[in-house]
Amino acid sequence: MKICLYGAGSKFIDEKYIIAGYKLGEKIVTHGHSLVFGGGNDGMMGAVARGVYDNNGYILAIAPEWMSDFEELYENCDKRIHTKTMNERKDLFLKMSDAIIIAPGGIGTLDEFFEALTLNKLGKISMPIIIFNIDGYYDSMINMLNFMIEEKTMSADDNKLYSVVSNIDDIFNILG
Repeated sequence: MKICLYGAGSKFIDEKYIIAGYKLGEKIVTHGHSLVFGGGNDGMMGAVARGVYDNNGYILAIAPEWMSDFEELYENCDKRIHTKTMNERKDLFLKMSDAIIIAPGGIGTLDEFFEALTLNKLGKISMPIIIFNIDGYYDSMINMLNFMIEEKTMSADDNKLYSVVSNIDDIFNILG
């Protein structure tokens, strides 16, 4: 299975996320899966990629040609695809993946998550979307989604489009 990771590329995130990301990368490989990600060297992206690489897993990076102007790219990828735009990048993430894991991240991660969630709802994609809620990172967002359901601006069935887990083993229980 090709697992797409959405997560922070920041080099300033807390060490607990780096540790969890590395362990996630290890588990991706031990479960026989490969990584599709944005190609960043730092943050969650870099941590997961290092966990995959150190355990001899396959890594596909997808990033706009100009991304290296903003962040350091991870060098140990088996394949790298350069795109012209972020939209092209996001399209390729979805076309080249079988599942998505949302790790702690910033506005780019939220953009990617909500686009995938919307496309899943509209039937344009069909894959597991798993929020890896490390140490309650996404609790506020999950509360907001639940509030939207209460206010009837979002269907109660929409919360079946994603899963929320707080530990790595639960990710792979969902993915099989």
